[in-house]
Amino acid sequence: MPCGEDLVVLCCRTRLGEPCLKTYPLECVDLLKRAKAAFQTGCTTKESFRLAQLEALVRMLGEHECDFVDALGRDLHKVWGKVTALCDQHAVVFPCCSTTLDDCLVVSEPLGVVLIMGTWCSPVLFCLGPLVGAIAAGNCAVISPSEHTSHTAELLHRLVPSYLDSVSGYKITGKIYLELKFDHVFFVGNREEGSRVAQAAARTFTPVTLILGGKNPCYVDQQCDITATAQRIAWARFHNAGQSVVAPDYVLCHVDVKTRLVRALKCCLMQFYGSDPRESRSFGRMVNLEIINRTRDMLWRSGKVAVGGQVIEAEKYIAPTILTEVVETDPIMQHDVFGPVLPVLTVNTLDEAITFINKQEKPLCVYAYSSNSKVISRLMSETSSGSFCSNDSVLQSVMVGLPFGGVGASGMGSYHGRYSFDAFSHRKSCLLRGTRFECVTYLRYPPEHAYTDLRSALRQIVRAVCKAALLFPPDCGT
Repeated sequence: MPCGEDLVVLCCRTRLGEPCLKTYPLECVDLLKRAKAAFQTGCTTKESFRLAQLEALVRMLGEHECDFVDALGRDLHKVWGKVTALCDQHAVVFPCCSTTLDDCLVVSEPLGVVLIMGTWCSPVLFCLGPLVGAIAAGNCAVISPSEHTSHTAELLHRLVPSYLDSVSGYKITGKIYLELKFDHVFFVGNREEGSRVAQAAARTFTPVTLILGGKNPCYVDQQCDITATAQRIAWARFHNAGQSVVAPDYVLCHVDVKTRLVRALKCCLMQFYGSDPRESRSFGRMVNLEIINRTRDMLWRSGKVAVGGQVIEAEKYIAPTILTEVVETDPIMQHDVFGPVLPVLTVNTLDEAITFINKQEKPLCVYAYSSNSKVISRLMSETSSGSFCSNDSVLQSVMVGLPFGGVGASGMGSYHGRYSFDAFSHRKSCLLRGTRFECVTYLRYPPEHAYTDLRSALRQIVRAVCKAALLFPPDCGT
């Protein structure tokens, strides 16, 4: 099969105009077979080919930036910056494929055909970001955009085959996926879906990278700049209407600063979105009614609304909301929240905050705001999470020089930059040997050698080494 036919990226989607969830089982099986056959040609392993595909991906984003902005706006009412920044990673993601030390090599080889399952909260970032690493490592890739963001999925379906060496296929649902064998699965989403993906992959011994959202805590110390802290927390929590796996999920603030923090957060919401966020072009919408209803139910049964709380189902709108008087047993603290709701809890000491965080499942992110370096150091070292950031939020998840991934209940594996290359590669240990020194290694062969005197055996080995290396004459004495 020549390069250019069914080769690198198969963007799984239905035919234009059809529902995103419609699938054709036989065609899905055929799609995977064609991808595996394409990988066997070896075209994807050539460095020039990989670089060409990465450059095409950057070109696609640059030439169709307005199209992506439009699709994201229709799906999520999302305000989008420079989408071309997504693939700035390609300059640092393509390392040398092996290292050598004498006769020892570690060769990074592509895994084969990988499945990338994107999430609806960042449908471009979590589809094309991992794709950069998959291409750089020399894999074929099947992309499965979320059915909830249909306009973005449709755009990817239309553009990917035009820019990358590929032929578009059909959407693969979870049910079909369970019956197919990929060489690696990359998934971003919630823990419930991630658990199903991991169980399905385990049945076929398929390795997985899971980036799972959860309850990301944010500690606010009494020693901090309240104004800057409130701005950064409000931006991170309410960006994209709170639909993010890396946003702060709840605030643990010292009791002494609660009143000032809530007041500052209210001011930030006014500054960001005006007196009526519903009219603001900077505030997003929920992706579907299911997420709205789920968030609304938790919101109305938890704590006390300090600001916001309005829900307009017909517009898929939930106002940016801050909850106070929240307790650990409230529904909002028992489930993941993908919506513009920020619960604020209080603690009396740093020890109490650390204990509270450690009682929960390990989160994807831990955030800490304090001007005291000892407080930051303790939170970083005495809690466990996929990532950590002090005096800001979210930024650690977009640094291409840092690996990003989960631990425990927040996932496994990581990606970004060089780490994306590693995620989609197998590091194969290789030992290259000749037969010149067989006189040294013959003692390992059966039957047991006749030496009974250890000193005599060592003399024979030294003689053999000297002779083979031509360092001494054959009759050298010892």
